[in-house]
Amino acid sequence: MGVVLFTGFPGFLGSALLPRTLRRAPDARAVALVQAKFLDQARSTLARIERESPEIAGRTDLVTGDITADGLGLDPAERERLLAGPLEIFHLAAVYDLSVPADVAWAVNVEGTRQVVRLAESAPGLVRLQYVSTCYVSGRHDGVFAETDLELGQPFANHYDHTKHEAERVVAAARDAGLPVSVYRPSIVVGDSVTGTTSKFDGPYYVLQLLARQGRTAFMPLPGAAARTQFNLVPSDYVVDAIAALAGHAPAVNRTFALAQPEPPTVTRMCEVFADRLGKRLRAVPMPVGLAAFSIDHVPGVGRLFKVPSSTLEYLTHPTRYDTAATTAMLGGLGVHCPSFDDHVDAMVRFFLANPQVGTAAMV
Repeated sequence: MGVVLFTGFPGFLGSALLPRTLRRAPDARAVALVQAKFLDQARSTLARIERESPEIAGRTDLVTGDITADGLGLDPAERERLLAGPLEIFHLAAVYDLSVPADVAWAVNVEGTRQVVRLAESAPGLVRLQYVSTCYVSGRHDGVFAETDLELGQPFANHYDHTKHEAERVVAAARDAGLPVSVYRPSIVVGDSVTGTTSKFDGPYYVLQLLARQGRTAFMPLPGAAARTQFNLVPSDYVVDAIAALAGHAPAVNRTFALAQPEPPTVTRMCEVFADRLGKRLRAVPMPVGLAAFSIDHVPGVGRLFKVPSSTLEYLTHPTRYDTAATTAMLGGLGVHCPSFDDHVDAMVRFFLANPQVGTAAMV
């Protein structure tokens, strides 16, 4: 019997992919590596999953551990069990925070990935390492970033993007040494394309919040480049559907997939559509990103007024465009297609308006 190991449970991706993976592999068991502080939440989430998918009930073990610890902090007997037969690994755990301190980002995103890769390398029956990266390993590369690109001398705006890039370098080195790997690079993930459901309001939701707090005319500080800068956002169900389909697809081995919007809106158009769906008229206020970030961080009252982390503003002038051609072609053959921004924005705004209690931080 094979084992599928998940890191990052009970976060969004792990909770969505675990039942689908067990349905794909009916003879496998799942082992979810859970930090001790999230164990109660993991038990609750697993109970919900098994209620919704009774056919997989009893096939998942919750195991405490820590990806930053040697051997993932696993009990030796548990490690032996993992390595005893076919093993598939979904490495989903990471710190998803643009403002994360450097030491935390490096410990979790880079060293944690290194520990997972070491386990994969020691597994004689490794089926595949499924690794979730991010499109923003591109850093602030000015131009098109292909699925085969990684090292283009790009600068980085924050520790999150930089450490995810370094983590993908670890995975790529293992792949080049013979490890079977698939790498998935989502862009900015928002709510479900049909229901709009999301567990957190961040990224473009900060724009929605800023616009929603204003009157019939909503003012939005935007840099001059906003009219030509793309803002790449994809609905969460597309990301889950894509990974679930590719994870069981043999031609996806040793490939990297840009799970990004093929035709993203510009920053200006995204803001205009948000304002329209909120019943407002957008009035763009020209403002350089550097000045806006300085004001939020240092001018009394501005941060409380805008309620937008300064770390997110760099994405309003993000210079990279993502080539999704190969990913789109392979997923199309598997019946998975990325909804356009126009197709999912209404659901996104409806859920935002109906659920003001949703916070701005969640496990992914």
